[in-house]
Amino acid sequence: MDQILADRVTDVPRSFLREILKVALEPNMISFAGGLPSRELFPLEELKAATNKVFDTEGADALQYANSEGFLGLREWVAQRYRDQQGLDIDPEHVLITNGSQQGLDLIGKTLLNDGDDVVLEAPGYLGAIQAFSLYRAAFRSVRLNNDGIDIPQLAETLQAYDPKVYYAVPNFQNPSGITYEEENRHAVA
Repeated sequence: MDQILADRVTDVPRSFLREILKVALEPNMISFAGGLPSRELFPLEELKAATNKVFDTEGADALQYANSEGFLGLREWVAQRYRDQQGLDIDPEHVLITNGSQQGLDLIGKTLLNDGDDVVLEAPGYLGAIQAFSLYRAAFRSVRLNNDGIDIPQLAETLQAYDPKVYYAVPNFQNPSGITYEEENRHAVA
């Protein structure tokens, strides 16, 4: 079987995320490992109302295949929200809708990373990003976190020592630590 698979996938270890989620989904298990929110927290009524609104305005078109960038109406809404809330001039043509973070991370790896390219990330880092970028054989350069966010002196040293294609960070409720970067830390990163 290995002879028909691409070289990059024969080296990939079993998905540790999938293994964590298997345990997290056991009945009566309260696990924080998988990052799964409590079912009671899902806003079912709000989601029903939003779904009905989409069907009322878009009808069956909402269920039709869209182009690979995503449903134009949603991309227009996202662009408008950025204009209204952030003051950014975002064109819907520059918005890409993914099926979730893993698809987005895979697209980043697919479009930016070659074998051995450096990726700077937090330590501890999000396992999903590590897994996604591993498929493209990235060389990981980790920078430790502290209570304020990423260690700025170590980040500066790492960025100077390597020429990373990607800097991956989760400044809000960092996964897996839960740390939220302080404003001063965010400005230092920027």
